[in-house]
Amino acid sequence: MTVTLDSISGQALELAPAQRLNLARTLIESVDGTEDSSPEAAWESEIRDRLARHQAGDGVSVPAADVFRRLREIAPSR
Repeated sequence: MTVTLDSISGQALELAPAQRLNLARTLIESVDGTEDSSPEAAWESEIRDRLARHQAGDGVSVPAADVFRRLREIAPSR
């Protein structure tokens, strides 16, 4: 049996939107070999890294009140 691009495309278009998105990502990654470079994926990675550093005791935590006080000092509202 010969599968054509038209038949595959037709079947893919019958998928639910989320499934089509996953298929598209899989196909793109198979061509360029890169990981998901979406902003969401980048933030998820950053959050995981920050959480791991925090749990390991690396880095310095700053109370939110201090952060907002400093922000008001450097960028006062008008």
